[in-house]
Amino acid sequence: MIMADNHVRLVEVGARDGLQNEKRTLHPQIRVQLLEMLADTGLRTLEAGAFVSPRWVPQMAGSDDVLKALSVRPGVTWTALVPNVKGLEAAMAAGCREVAVFAAASEAFSQKNINCSIAQSLARYQDVMVLARDAGVRVRGYVSCVMGCPFTGYVKPEAVAAVSASLFAMGCHEISLGDTLGSGTPAATKSLIDACRQVVPVSALAGHFHDTYGMAIANIHAALEADVRIFDSSVAGLGGCPYSPGATGNVATEDVIYLLNGLGMTHGVDLDALIDVGEFINAQLGRETASRVSRALLAKRGRLQPS
Repeated sequence: MIMADNHVRLVEVGARDGLQNEKRTLHPQIRVQLLEMLADTGLRTLEAGAFVSPRWVPQMAGSDDVLKALSVRPGVTWTALVPNVKGLEAAMAAGCREVAVFAAASEAFSQKNINCSIAQSLARYQDVMVLARDAGVRVRGYVSCVMGCPFTGYVKPEAVAAVSASLFAMGCHEISLGDTLGSGTPAATKSLIDACRQVVPVSALAGHFHDTYGMAIANIHAALEADVRIFDSSVAGLGGCPYSPGATGNVATEDVIYLLNGLGMTHGVDLDALIDVGEFINAQLGRETASRVSRALLAKRGRLQPS
């Protein structure tokens, strides 16, 4: 049963985590338009880009132009991913006031993804945290592979808790727990949160669920029952899962909003407006929505034929 605080904050990751896993690269101007439209729906925390090498992530080239072009909106936070001090400096130069760093709960994934151990990745972020703190920039921490690794399989909740505790101790105000493979289940989700809340306040924990196995909404419901009130999601389910070719990745924001509406939770997001934004970005990318809710409601409007 879901009790107590009924307000949920969504972190919209479509314009960063979503787009970087789409095949088509969009011009920064289109990305700005997408972000402004998303903010118009009532979303208040939105990933706007990543200050990483365009050789590795060409979809995020021009993130500085995106951040500089975005309007200043009271109550809206535009965030960006940074891998190191150089990335943080570029983000700050573009006017970014909140950034995110990323680590993994799996040693094998850390080596494959960023070519270093978990301990080395955390050590790299010490300088980032110092510079961010001195500049008044907030830092969010991402932990990937929290319920499974594509190389070694099962990941223990205790391993996730240890990485989460390290990021929180060094100054990350929020820890996003990423089910990178989308292989988690509600029971595993509750075990994960139980372990992490022993070392990080549950109010600072966020759920980042992929829908590869169709479990994202069920896992979000389980996390809500475990008192988590922050979730990452992506409009139209933008982004694939690079370790499960052809599978969906990020949970669709529309589907999360539909769940929250059904539970009587407050979130401040207009579902109809969000569906319109999904249609816009899908047209830009030449793709179909990955949101079941959007497909159902668009079919009801006569704008989409049910498959």
